Amino acid sequence: MSYTTTFQYSALTLAVLSTFGIAQQAQAETTEKIVTAPVVVTATRVEQNSFDLPVAIDVVESKDIQNGQLQMTLSESLIRVPGITAQNRTQSAQDPQISSRGFGSRSSFGVRGVRVYVDGIPLTMPDGQGQPGVVDLSAVKSVEVMRGPFSALYGNSSGGVIQMLTKDAPKTPEVGATVMFGSYDTKRQILDAAGTAENIEYLVNVSNFETNGYRDHSASNKQQATAKFKINVSEDTKINALLNWFEQEAEDPLGLPRVATANDPSAFVNPKAAPNSAYNANTKVSRNHTQVGFNIEHALNTNNKINLMTYAGNRENLQYLSTNVSSNAGRASSISRDFWGADLRWDNKGSLFNLQYSLSMGLTYGKMNDVRLDINTDKGIKRPIIANNANSALNRDEDNISTNFDQYIQGKISLSDNLDIHAGARHTKVELEVKDHFLSGTANNGNNSGSVEYQKTTPVIGAIWKVTPTINLYANYGKGFETPTFIEAAYNSVNNGAPNLTLKPSESTNYELGLKSVIADNHQLNFNVFKIDTKNEIVTKETNSFNRSVFGNADKTKRTGAELSIDSQYDNNISTYLSYSLLNAKFDSDFTYIPSSGTPTMIQSGNKIPGTYRSQIYGELAWRYAPLGFKTALEARHNSKAYVNDINTDSAHAYTIFNIRAGFEQNLANWRLTEYVRVENLSDKNYIGSVRVNDSNLRFFEPAAGRNYLLGLSAQYKF
Repeated sequence: MSYTTTFQYSALTLAVLSTFGIAQQAQAETTEKIVTAPVVVTATRVEQNSFDLPVAIDVVESKDIQNGQLQMTLSESLIRVPGITAQNRTQSAQDPQISSRGFGSRSSFGVRGVRVYVDGIPLTMPDGQGQPGVVDLSAVKSVEVMRGPFSALYGNSSGGVIQMLTKDAPKTPEVGATVMFGSYDTKRQILDAAGTAENIEYLVNVSNFETNGYRDHSASNKQQATAKFKINVSEDTKINALLNWFEQEAEDPLGLPRVATANDPSAFVNPKAAPNSAYNANTKVSRNHTQVGFNIEHALNTNNKINLMTYAGNRENLQYLSTNVSSNAGRASSISRDFWGADLRWDNKGSLFNLQYSLSMGLTYGKMNDVRLDINTDKGIKRPIIANNANSALNRDEDNISTNFDQYIQGKISLSDNLDIHAGARHTKVELEVKDHFLSGTANNGNNSGSVEYQKTTPVIGAIWKVTPTINLYANYGKGFETPTFIEAAYNSVNNGAPNLTLKPSESTNYELGLKSVIADNHQLNFNVFKIDTKNEIVTKETNSFNRSVFGNADKTKRTGAELSIDSQYDNNISTYLSYSLLNAKFDSDFTYIPSSGTPTMIQSGNKIPGTYRSQIYGELAWRYAPLGFKTALEARHNSKAYVNDINTDSAHAYTIFNIRAGFEQNLANWRLTEYVRVENLSDKNYIGSVRVNDSNLRFFEPAAGRNYLLGLSAQYKF
């Protein structure tokens, strides 16, 4: 760690500790404020106070999602959650880089290793691929983030669970409009309407986003719509319907290689630049997505309820990729996806031998059918496809079909007023099937159809001891399970298009100890330590310069760490928040990797898992002055360095940045008006916002934006 980095790290720590010291002195002289833990549904599938759960779960509230935020990616608000890495790629061609305790850090496209939901409807497909960008964050009231063993109760690929919950409709109808302007010619407009008409609650939200992007060749636009309806059929029966739609186009500036200079070996000639290959192949993406989900709740009696959730949708995705750094050669990879699924659950509560219990059990089914084509391009234009010709531009023409059928049970029993036991198990069956339609008869391109099935039962158990009304201690243990996605199972060799159906699923064993405490009625403290042992971790085994990767299994990996958050409220409307994550994620056995140079390389036991950060800190000092409707907050963020490849020969360096936001709010008769401004990266620091792990062309780095601003104006009218 350099002297500068050490100084910044120490300055940040000192600033946060000083903040707490000043605030505690002020609190001692004034009336105490009371902090309460949020109610969550993700951990147990029924509403319960998070303070009384043996689970590491945090809630990001609407004020942290929307106050002074662009509301375009989850990375904006998830940076405050301990244990979660949420990196902004500073471009829109891929979803944000999200991982939980290191699970999902290898992902280059979409989110893997972490399951994503909206109102109980999965945004993660049966094979483990997730797309959180489906949901417009301006329609979201909160995000629940769960880590640890109990995530396994959501099935395959659940190193963590992220669930977005949309806003509730108000009793009185209201309409609103928001406009935003920012650096790099960024613009966003939002229109929304919500209310209740007789027995129907409704919420409609539409938005438009466009930007030229911080980096060259990174312009994008996105239009979204969300519609939510809740029909109160009777006191016992309710139907929820949710529709999400978006359409997007985005240029892809790719990653940058490191360019060494004599004065600064970590410098880039121009962090805004895109490599020539981005222009030569005209790398970009266009996509649209529509899905609808229904949730029917029916209370049979006071102690029994059934819930049926069903969903269906379509996604079209066309991605133009570069395959040669010095020519116009590229590939157009298209996916036309139909997907659907359902979950049927029974909730029961009561007493057994005078012990209070709750129980949930259910069945889940999901199916995804991808029609996939891969065609060679010249400067972003598809080459002609010639039937039965070995020189045809067509590389792949196949259907990728994935299904899952799961059964789960989860419950809690209170052995005493001070001791609760939570336990559950889920049996998961995932099938991947490839139907190959690309049968040209060439030596490397026979019939590559095939299928593979994975099955696993993942048990979990946890206990929480309520030591005092303000101190809870908990422990849990569980198994985890992650199958390969179709992206990882795409190739068994860099030289042909046969799928890799011999990949094994990774299996993990999770241990966690934690403390939850309310201190002096105005400090909420959460702390945990964990250990995760994984076998058959899915890793990159071979790459070539044409952006083709072959995945395999590493024998063992290990993750150990700790997570801390302190949320405090003080008199005079001052609040502070601090989160700290410590993670040591490493390979625990040797394996061989073949880079694009073709020379086999031994990845040593003890190497760090790339894309993971040993330490992450987020601190916030906020103040609200009610007479003027004014609020402001200073944010600080520190990330340690992150290795970019398995061999650990290069890394993105540590950084510390500061952001500030401020705004006013006025209530005039039926109108509520808000104005706000946000400035990010106050010191205009050059740093790497995210990394492309094991990039075959050594373009690992995606530089973050320099100092930039966002201005927002909002008006809402209540009838």
